[in-house]
Amino acid sequence: MKKLIDILSRELKKPLPGLSGQNRMASFDRSRLRFPTEPGDNSRTAAVLLLLYPRHGKIFTVFIQRPSYPGIHGGQISLPGGKSEPGDLSPEDTALRETREEIGITPSRVLLLGKLSPLYIPASDTVVQPVVGAVTKPPAFRPDPTEVEFVIETALEELLDPQAVHHKMEIWEGHKLHIPYYNLTGYHLWGATAMILSEFIELLQRSGLRLPG
Repeated sequence: MKKLIDILSRELKKPLPGLSGQNRMASFDRSRLRFPTEPGDNSRTAAVLLLLYPRHGKIFTVFIQRPSYPGIHGGQISLPGGKSEPGDLSPEDTALRETREEIGITPSRVLLLGKLSPLYIPASDTVVQPVVGAVTKPPAFRPDPTEVEFVIETALEELLDPQAVHHKMEIWEGHKLHIPYYNLTGYHLWGATAMILSEFIELLQRSGLRLPG
């Protein structure tokens, strides 16, 4: 775990893959449907936490299945996180606060390693800042049932497997969408979260890190 922390701390200080990493998991229709590509003056801000931790001799990260509710993000799989609030001093504050509220991780336990590239989500007019953090012991998650249906723990080696990436067709507002997604033991991770994860995976591959397990 220490080696992973050291390597990622260095890699996150270097120039990031950015859009080249994110766009590998972008929907084809993200550009074809002419979504806005830049946030406006009134766009919202949010942050998510990509949390790394050891379990069973491997390195894991965690996603959450959101409950179904009206709105574009209802029922989706995502990283823990959410909208910035007035009391948040930084994206890191937002990510840690939301992670505590959603899955019960104490912010003081999380070692912050750095940030990935911001990602603009046109559908919700939100700029999301991904934050990377680690804890050195397996966490005990305490999901808030009003915000999280269940947690999905995934080993990094599973995400690095090229066979984890699939493509499918979905119907959305009369359009057929070509959507790449990660198959997490039966769960489909797509959209903005997949784009964030894609940049992180490119960063891992660039580092040449050999994962345990």
